[in-house]
Amino acid sequence: MKSILLKSIFLFFAAFQIQAQELLPFVENYNKSDYQGDNQIWNVAQGKDKAMYFANNHYLLRYDGVIWEKYALPNKTIIRSILIEGDRIYSGSYKEFGYWYRENGKMRYVSITKNLRLFAEKDNEEIWKIFRFNGSLYFQSFNDVFIYDGKHIKKIKFPFLISYCFVVDKDLYVASVDKGLFKMKGSKIANPKGWDVLKNTVVHAIEKDKNKTYIFTQKKGIFIVENGGLKPWNNPLNETLKSNGINVAKFIKNNKLVIGTGNKGVFIYDFSNNTFKNIDRNNVLMNNSVLSIGFDKEEDLWLGLDNGLAHVEVNSPISFFYDNSGILGSVYSVATIDKGYLIASNHGIFEFDSGNFKMLPNTQGQGWNITKIGSKYVIGHNDGTFCYENGALAKINNVSGGWNLSKSTINDTYFQSTYSGVLVYDDASKLSQNIRINDLSKPIKYVAQNKKNEIWAADNYRGLYRVFLDDNFKTVKVENITQQSKIKNDFGVKIFEFRNEILFLINNVWYTFNSISNKLEENELFNTNFKNISDVVAIDKDHFMVLQDGILYHIYSHDNKFIWNIIQEKYYKGKLINENLRIFRSQNHYLLNLDDGFISLQLEYQNEQNKGVKVEAYNDNELLENDGKIKHNTELRINVISGIYGASKPNLFYQINKGKNYIPISNGAIVLNNLSSGSHSIVIFKHDGANYDKVSSFDFKVAQPWYFSFWMILLYLLLIGAVLFFYYKWNKLRYTQKLKLQAEELKHQREILEMELKKENELNIQEYEKHILELELQTKSSEVAGKSLSIAKQSEMIENIQSILDSEKDFNKLKSEIKKAIKINEVNKHEWEIFETNLNQIHNEFIINLSKKYPHLTPKDIKLCVYLKMNLSSKEIAPMMNISFRGVELHRYRLRKKLNLTQDENLSKFLLTL
Repeated sequence: MKSILLKSIFLFFAAFQIQAQELLPFVENYNKSDYQGDNQIWNVAQGKDKAMYFANNHYLLRYDGVIWEKYALPNKTIIRSILIEGDRIYSGSYKEFGYWYRENGKMRYVSITKNLRLFAEKDNEEIWKIFRFNGSLYFQSFNDVFIYDGKHIKKIKFPFLISYCFVVDKDLYVASVDKGLFKMKGSKIANPKGWDVLKNTVVHAIEKDKNKTYIFTQKKGIFIVENGGLKPWNNPLNETLKSNGINVAKFIKNNKLVIGTGNKGVFIYDFSNNTFKNIDRNNVLMNNSVLSIGFDKEEDLWLGLDNGLAHVEVNSPISFFYDNSGILGSVYSVATIDKGYLIASNHGIFEFDSGNFKMLPNTQGQGWNITKIGSKYVIGHNDGTFCYENGALAKINNVSGGWNLSKSTINDTYFQSTYSGVLVYDDASKLSQNIRINDLSKPIKYVAQNKKNEIWAADNYRGLYRVFLDDNFKTVKVENITQQSKIKNDFGVKIFEFRNEILFLINNVWYTFNSISNKLEENELFNTNFKNISDVVAIDKDHFMVLQDGILYHIYSHDNKFIWNIIQEKYYKGKLINENLRIFRSQNHYLLNLDDGFISLQLEYQNEQNKGVKVEAYNDNELLENDGKIKHNTELRINVISGIYGASKPNLFYQINKGKNYIPISNGAIVLNNLSSGSHSIVIFKHDGANYDKVSSFDFKVAQPWYFSFWMILLYLLLIGAVLFFYYKWNKLRYTQKLKLQAEELKHQREILEMELKKENELNIQEYEKHILELELQTKSSEVAGKSLSIAKQSEMIENIQSILDSEKDFNKLKSEIKKAIKINEVNKHEWEIFETNLNQIHNEFIINLSKKYPHLTPKDIKLCVYLKMNLSSKEIAPMMNISFRGVELHRYRLRKKLNLTQDENLSKFLLTL
């Protein structure tokens, strides 16, 4: 349901006749975001330097085709008018007029009225027009005229409010706001007889053309002066102008009149054929209110608008058909018919007639190609092929996708490439009859024939085929020539017929077929003259068009020489339909399809690009002269100014420092950064597609970095000298300090040596004392051992006495023997004390450790531990402790318990570890 509804809506719009535009000149619109100024453009003029100047409210605008500049008056008042004479740009504003001149790449202002008190405090005067008359400059406001002869200013005040003054031949006319038009002689004015019709209206222009004077009024239209009186211009356009208001008018070359209106844009009337074209917001103009008209050296128009400005190329050999409605869609092919155009688009097939276009019935969908055969137009369409003749449309076959239709160069046979192969039309008078080529059922984009029983077919995707046919167009053999020629990248093959020779463009390389080797060979002529070509379209036997690096060139061939004519990229940028460029020739011009319409170009068009270019270089916003020097690591902007704004603007490239690459100049500006120090050269070239011709050059130098400047080098030398000086001083000081340190070190070493000797002596003394102590210890140990032996002897003595007592019966003898044994083994008490003292000194450290670790031990326990550590047996210990052997064993048992020893642990070994 939804698709049916959409289809119905589409058919409704397609069937409805839509008002469209005829061919129009190319228009470039500039809004205030482009020039960074105010809305209104009150006046337009081109300077001697070929730059365009505009009175833009608070600013004087300057545009040289590369950059916009804006300048304000010192008093910041509104600029209403400008006049250019030589190097001076005169401007008029509120209670002020003067002139501008250019110096060092910037505009300077000089006031003429400064300190002259020409304007009273109550005056509210603005200078709306500046013109020269009888050798003097006239500055006109709404109430006064100021006449300036270069030295003095004369003021003439009018008794009424005026709009503008006009110079016609040697006469000066003054237009009042409501009292009509006056003729001025000296300081006197008079109203011409028979011109009362101009009362209560505002005259906005008076122009003379072919000995006729035209008066343009705001709301009463155009009048012509005849026999001293006025009569309305007898033209239907006059009524349209009355209702839309005339603001400004100018005659231009080629017998044309340009009229700017208040709310309908601009009208361009051609007296040669009594037709006009209207450019307004309905087609390409940005704003409908035209305030001023200016011209450049190419005689093209510059329109000052109420909001922005427009450049209209009325003298360009290129015209445009625009479809701003979107109903037409993308145009894939176009052809001229008796009263207009036949257009194939992605929306369908349209007929344009008498300013209207409508979709032909049952043609909605993708249209591909229109080819004219006699009085018939064969139209390839997604749904089949149609034939258009004398306003009637008929479908001749249902084979989908008729991409292209080409004529054989050897007879009148036509070949149509389609989605599913090739169709042959052997008889152009019977187009409903066709023959399908067998064994080639694939999408074929291009077909060509220059030899009987043989055709060339290029696949839409990849591959080139040579098809052999019999006399009835039945397939005999099909060869894949790109495979045979071992061409790997054979995508998008294009076939181009040039003077009965068939060329093949494959991956930017031109080939022709060698029938002897049965392979493709590179074509020297075309590969030499046409490099980096991505598309080619034939116009006729001597003209064709190529697409090189995104730029279209119209080529005229004469013998083996080719004349290149560039077609400026601005005319079609972003509007070309890739792989579907189609051209239709009609008499002395040809049509080229675009996304939103088509272009019409003159066949004999020759773009003789301007070779004279001006180079302006800026560094830090300051003009740089040739061979000038810039600071290191700063940006250099080089503006390459041709002074041409229209179709003959040159296509420019540059080389830097004699490099091999040609670099395109984008929007007329070269921006260089990160340049190395030293000399640099820029060479500017004009490129016509085949050759690079030098047109200008610019040399400059880049200064050394600040850290390599003369003063910095001097500073570096001073710093180095200072460093060396201080290094010398420091080295000397360090040497002195080193000597001092060496002396101190020697002294210190001597002291250390003395200390070491002293210490060594002390150590020797300590060793000596230690040795003495060791000797004493040995002595004491000997004494201890002696005492131990003495004690043992005493024990032995006691045992002897006991044995004597047991054996002797005789008392006297017994007594004598006992005394004798006691005397032999007598031990005194002093020896025992010495023994214990020596024992404690020898084992002092052991006794201290044992007491700390086991504080509950008694002195008797400690004494037993010392004996055990000395590895004495219980038998030896018993007499020394004055107890029995059994008493020693019992004491040992108790000691083990106090020391928390197990049965497996040896008491003597344990004590040795402490």
